[in-house]
Amino acid sequence: MSIEEALKILEIPPFITRDEIKKRYKELASLYHPDIVNDSSKMVEINSAYETLTEYIDNFRYSFDESEISKQLPYHSHNEKFKF
Repeated sequence: MSIEEALKILEIPPFITRDEIKKRYKELASLYHPDIVNDSSKMVEINSAYETLTEYIDNFRYSFDESEISKQLPYHSHNEKFKF
């Protein structure tokens, strides 16, 4: 499954935190759990999407380049805190 497909299945934007992904997964899991609905295919799809995104996050290589830090944390206080 592609990242784009996973984002679409979980109905989340492409710029999001891991905690927000987990929260959304739990919301959807509570709606589509096989104990609640008779069809488990949607839950299989949700699990696969969540697994794809968390695998990507777990293997992501972080950049501690100053320009990347400024891009990720554009607020002045963050820039001072993480300044080189």
